[in-house]
Amino acid sequence: MSVQDLYQQKRRSADDAIALLKNDDFIIVPTGVGEPPTLLSALSDQRRRFRNIRIAQILPVRKFGYFDPETTEHVRHIAFFYGGASRQGGKEGWIDFIPSYFSEMPALIERGLIPADVVFAMASPMDQHGYFSLSLGADYTMAAVARARIIVLEVNPNVPYANGNCHVHISQISALVESSEPVMEVGLPKIGPVQQAIGKYVADMIEDGSTLQIGYGGIPDAVVMQLTSKRDLGIHTEMIGDGILTLIESGAVTNRRKNYLPGKMVATFALGSNKLYRFMDRNPGLEMHPVDFTNDPYLAGKNDNLVAINATLQIDLLGQCGSESLGPTPYSGTGGQSDFVRAANRSKGGKAFIVVPSTAKDDSISRIVPTLTPGTHMSTSKNDINYVVTEFGVAQLRGKSAKQRAQELIAIAHPSFRAELTAEAKKLNLL
Repeated sequence: MSVQDLYQQKRRSADDAIALLKNDDFIIVPTGVGEPPTLLSALSDQRRRFRNIRIAQILPVRKFGYFDPETTEHVRHIAFFYGGASRQGGKEGWIDFIPSYFSEMPALIERGLIPADVVFAMASPMDQHGYFSLSLGADYTMAAVARARIIVLEVNPNVPYANGNCHVHISQISALVESSEPVMEVGLPKIGPVQQAIGKYVADMIEDGSTLQIGYGGIPDAVVMQLTSKRDLGIHTEMIGDGILTLIESGAVTNRRKNYLPGKMVATFALGSNKLYRFMDRNPGLEMHPVDFTNDPYLAGKNDNLVAINATLQIDLLGQCGSESLGPTPYSGTGGQSDFVRAANRSKGGKAFIVVPSTAKDDSISRIVPTLTPGTHMSTSKNDINYVVTEFGVAQLRGKSAKQRAQELIAIAHPSFRAELTAEAKKLNLL
């Protein structure tokens, strides 16, 4: 049977595709805009006919009907990383959370520690050889494809066909549902004077020829906007977004000086505009790979001069980062921060930056604290942190003693909190 015949044979309505599910199924969905809205809306509509269906995902971007505390015995979201759609449920306890390093999620699936009965994913149109591209989120989804009983793709002509290890053959899938709505666009975060000041400190320390990993957020994007005059930058990251596209369009990114995968940009998921998604389509200079390739600290660390730029919510005087919760209240997740901090530390000439505004809530709270707020989920350890940057400067911690770290961090705290931090540091015998 030809691949086109197989395609026609496996076409289904969304309702018919949902009928393939069984009670107790664990469904894996890709990161962010890789989520298939037609399929997940249909499941939301039919959720009361099922028992104990779980849907696991990093960073949901739409609040589907199953985000409902009244129907969790039917369909429940499981968070790998909280987003706007899931954060309230995590806070209230009706959404559960599976912590892990982003890079290790495929291994958890391969070993059966995270179930993968079903995969629901957005996909590009099929090529002439019968392959679809899961370009918007190869992440942990490719590992789930290898184990799942049921694979259902939502095929959409607006999804780019990307190169890399992100392809699924028509013979592997159980059903496909066609849709044509535009891929959801996620705009750049707002950048203000504080973000710009932090961005300048970091940009001044990035040399021509560096390879970049850029996290999501206003400060990482503020750094990006100040790198357009750099030359021969490379990209090895988890997320490709519009900030990186800006660097490419400015001519700052060429990937020519990368010693690992020269000439190639590497990422595991995409989050941005339609312009970005068009850029990705059949681009020979971009490869989308599973996260155990992109984020593995050993592999990513093969890039010389790897620069990792990630944000945190709170940091204590030893350098412990609480990047995913506000005290015990969940906010996001571990993601790839620790992966790339460790990768940059392994890299010859690498630099790992943790960026954080010095205060929150109109300067009423210091984000540099004597000890992390009780219950805070510690994301990146004191042993891994190198550079910490606020709008008041740069603290370099790696190789420093506990007392030296406290001094460095107090020096870049907001001036209004330095005396208080100094007094608390003395109580902790850090000064």
